[in-house]
Order: sequence, then C-alpha cells, then structure tokens
Amino acid sequence: MTLLNGFATIRLSTNIFMVLIQRLLIIMVMMSLTRVFFYLYNIAYFPEVTLPSLIRLLWGGLRFDLTAVLYVNLPVILLMVLPLNIRFKPAYQRFTEVVFYVLNSFMLGANLADTVYYRFTLRRTTADVFRQFENETNLTQLFIRFMADYWYAVLVWVTLIALMVWWNRRYRIEGPQMQNRFLYYTLGVLSLPLIGYLFIGGVRGGFRHSTRPITISNAAAYVQQAAEVNVVLNTPFAVLRTIGKTKIARVNFYDEEELERIYSPVHHPPDTLTFRKYNVVIIILESFSREFIGALNKDKPGYSGFTPFLDSLIAHSLTFRYSLANGRKSIDALPSVLAGIPSMEVPYVLTPFSNNRIRALGTLLSERGYHTSFFHGAPNGSMGFDAFANMAGIKNYFGMTEYGNDKDFDGMWGIWDHKFLDFYAEKLGTFPQPFLSVFFSVSSHHPFIIPSEFEGRFKGGEQPILKCIEYTDYALRQFFYRIRRQPWFKETLFVITADHCSSNILFPESRTAWGAVSVPVIFYRPDNSLAGMRNEIAQQTDIMPSVLGYLGYNQPYLAFGRNVFSATATPFSFSYRDGYNYFEGEWLLHFDGRATGALYHFASDRMLNNDVKDEQFDRTRQMEAKIKAIIQQYNNRLLDNRLTPPM
Repeated sequence: MTLLNGFATIRLSTNIFMVLIQRLLIIMVMMSLTRVFFYLYNIAYFPEVTLPSLIRLLWGGLRFDLTAVLYVNLPVILLMVLPLNIRFKPAYQRFTEVVFYVLNSFMLGANLADTVYYRFTLRRTTADVFRQFENETNLTQLFIRFMADYWYAVLVWVTLIALMVWWNRRYRIEGPQMQNRFLYYTLGVLSLPLIGYLFIGGVRGGFRHSTRPITISNAAAYVQQAAEVNVVLNTPFAVLRTIGKTKIARVNFYDEEELERIYSPVHHPPDTLTFRKYNVVIIILESFSREFIGALNKDKPGYSGFTPFLDSLIAHSLTFRYSLANGRKSIDALPSVLAGIPSMEVPYVLTPFSNNRIRALGTLLSERGYHTSFFHGAPNGSMGFDAFANMAGIKNYFGMTEYGNDKDFDGMWGIWDHKFLDFYAEKLGTFPQPFLSVFFSVSSHHPFIIPSEFEGRFKGGEQPILKCIEYTDYALRQFFYRIRRQPWFKETLFVITADHCSSNILFPESRTAWGAVSVPVIFYRPDNSLAGMRNEIAQQTDIMPSVLGYLGYNQPYLAFGRNVFSATATPFSFSYRDGYNYFEGEWLLHFDGRATGALYHFASDRMLNNDVKDEQFDRTRQMEAKIKAIIQQYNNRLLDNRLTPPM
C-alpha cells in the first residue's frame, strides 16, 4: 500500500513507523500467549474461571501488557523515531533489532519464569525479588537448576523467541522514503511530541487528566476472585510498578504472644449478637478538611465555617472531638474506610500486596444478603476506585459511563456533585434492601470550579476551594431533602467522612501532624438515636468495625480500627507523615521506625512546640509499644498475606 504525499511515495509496509508499530504488536501478541500459558499451567488455582471470564481476564491484561511493552521497549522506540539518517543504515538497523530481541526475550522470560514460580508465592513477582535474592551467592547454580527442572518453560520461551524473530524479519525498513530533506527533518521533529503523548498515555493507562498511572491494584477491575488478578497482570509490569515502592519490611519488635497482647487487628465480637439489617450509606467527601465545618470548630469564636447543611446534620449525629484520616491521598481513603486497612509509608494500593486476600465491608455484608454499590462521578477507572471497590466486595459500580450524560461533565474531574447526587438518590430508590452504598464526591478538587448556574450564590473566602466546599454542602442538602421521604431512609445508617484534608489553609494548627489529617467522621441515624460530640478520637479505619458493630455482626473480622459503639475499645489513631504518628487520648507520639522522636499533648499544645517525652516517660513507653505492635501487625500481615482472621 502506498501513500502519495506530493513529494514522494511512501510505502507503508516498509515505513519505519509502521515497522515500529508492527514490532510492538508482535510483543503484545507474545505477552498474551504467555498469559494463556500462565493460566493453563496454573489452572488448578483458578477453579472459578469460565471461558467468558477467561476472555475478560485476557482482555483486561492488554492494558497492563501495553504499559510493560512500552516501558521495556523505550530504547527501541527512541532508536527508531529520532529523525536521523543513520536509522536507515544496515548496521544501525541490525543493532536496533538486537536490542529489540534482547529486551523482549528478557520480558517474555520473566513472564514464563513466574508461570512456574507462581505456585510457590501465589502472586506475581514484584521488585522486592531483588532484595529477596540479594544475599544469595549461588544464583548461577540456581538459574541452571531452574532451567533444567522446568525445561518445558524454557522450550516455550525459545519457541516464542523464534516466532518473534521470524515475524519481525518479515518487515524490512526501506528509506528514507521522503526525499525532500527539509520536509523529512521538519516532520520528523514535529512528530516527536505526538509520539511522546501517545507513549505517556499508553504507560499511564489513559489520557484523561483524572487518570492516575495504572498500578497493580487496577487489575482487580477485571476479576471475580482476588487470585485472578495474577492472570490479568504480567511480571514485567508488576516489577516496574513496584520499583521504589517495596518498603514493607518484616519487623520483629515482639514475639507473637506479646504482640497479640499489646495489639491485634482481629476483632472477635460476641457470637450472641443479633444482626440488624439496616441499610448503610457511606459518603466520602473530596478534600473536606475538618476546619471547613463550623460545628466541629466551636472553640473558635465567631467562626461559622462553610458547611451550613453539615452543621445542621451534625446537631443530630454522633461526632468526635478529634476525627482523623489514616492517609493523605484519595487512594489511601478507600482501603481505610471500606476495609479497615491503612496506608503507612506507601499507599496500600501501590504496595506489591494490594491484591492480598481481604474481607472488606462489601464482602461481609454481601454474605448477609446486602446489595452493594459504589458511586463516583469521575470517568470510569479514575483513581482505580472501581478496582478497589471490586476487591472490597462491592458488586455494582456507577461512574461517568453509567451516568450517561457528558453534558454535566465539569471538564476536569467528573460529573458535577449536585447532578451526580441526584442520580445517586434516584438509584438508591431502586435497590433491594438491605443495601450498602458508597458515594465519593468529585467537585471540591482543584481547579475548584462550580457550575455557572451557581455563580454568585456562595460567599466563599480568600481560597478558591471554599466556594466549592459550600457548593458540595448545598448538593448534600438537596440530596438529603430528596431522600428523606424514601421508604428506606429511616432504616439507614449514614456515615460521612472525607478522603483527606485539603491544603489546610484556615488555621495554623491545620498544618501540624494532627491538623493535616483532621477530617470529619460522622454517624447519623434519621431517628436521632445517635447524637452528641464525644471527647475522644475516631479515625477512618474505625468506620468498618463501627458499622459492623452497629449492625450486630457477630463473626471475626480484621480491621486496624475500633468499634466506636463499644465501650471497651480504646480510642486511637495513626498515620504516616515523615514517620509514624500515633494518637491516643490527647497525646501524639512521633516514631521514626526505630525510636520515639517526640511526644506532644496536642490538645493543649496545638502547634506541637513542646516535646515532653522525657517528662512523660511511662506514657511514651506505653504509646511506643502500641505503635510498634501496629507496625509489626501491618507489615508482617501484608508480607504473609494474612489480612483476614484465621479460619
């Protein structure tokens, strides 16, 4: 096939860009073949996979293959797209082919090695493999033994390499096919930004502004069982995405007996409890710092805040003097809220262990007959929320696609909050009871714009986000006004929190280690049975155990939080910010992973100016023991895939 350009005739079959595309296509096919081999070799580990679900897993795997193929082949891409005449020299082309063969042979080999290694680890190999074997002195012998024992995998590898070489050699580069030198170099240089744009979109997994680079946790969007993520993933992707993110190290501060005595995340509710099938609605507000809410800042004279509706709701709700997030990013919030799993040094969903088996709120309530749903007005797949919701046992996802009207798109993040909350209210009325439903807002996010129809309606303040906060609060008011007469409304427990704080702009203490994680945690029942401000701590990881406690769930479960409705549970919170921050009572202890750096009475010393660890020796020792135990439980349970209670 030819393309007439007015200056020369370009033969697409031998054009250097078409050959590059062909090479990438070859490797994409090879990667899919290794995935099929992975599944067939380990088929006993995926008993629930049917032919339709296998096709879905293979289709989902293409996204992860594309990212891996583009990253690994970046040297090949650069060698072929830089507008230099040397690209058409035979020696240069042979060198480029060798680079192509070597890089992709290693990539295919990694996939095939993991095929046989999977049975020993039950997860894809990640970047921690380098640390795992860094002290081995017999790697050569181990490699030779591996090749001998798994000769059939080696045979498949050699066959794929041979197929790759045969297929690639069917396409030969001719040129330069454009004889006009000025046009040749001009178009070559102008094409580079386009190629860069396509490359970035490919490795990120999408081109939307709201799309974060796909990670291991995104594989959960295509699975029905957690183990199936290993079919969707490929090993090069898993390694590349976890380089520099494998900071979860095993710690042994205490022996197992003492560890369990100091702290355990396993909850054992009384088996005599009677389960009450109330509906549960959890609302997570984007960037709603506690400082924006007047009702939670009554100690500040003359301050009314920016959330009049939430203020009125809080008057009839259970809240806490100190309510805290366990992370600083949106991707930290969902594991904390829905699974009781915090983020420490690395966001949980970015760790190599994000696909460990968990039994989150959606799973536990589904087993009790609950309909489960998650609503997020952003483009589907944004932030990987659909994937984690699936892992958390939430079976129905509603995003921008399901909303079905791009006219209400804010142009940046998703559907306007007031529009999507209307959609949410309508959908809730169609669900069978009991149901668990989660809503995550989008509007109170940079660039902090509100719909034009509301211009001039909200007073705001010096910071642009404040009008956005008022707008979302208004949207919440309209939502509750609409649902208050629904037959399910009075049979519902509402939980309202935020994913994280914003830039903490109103009060100086909002930028401290405790202020920077201060978010609302609100429990509301329409019958006014929950009310008052408790003079204690609550955290995001308390939400799952508190919901289960309120419903009367009577089976063991795991969550790094407490049931706030239990009088015997000690209030505490923890988060990571340049070290571990552990909160208990009115005290904050900063621990760097080895030793205590400071102890503050943050309730009175709001700017954390006075370190009293030496004067409060006993308290320091007790709090240090608790955070050490939490770290040990968290790290070791992630490493050992023990995020569920013993059966």
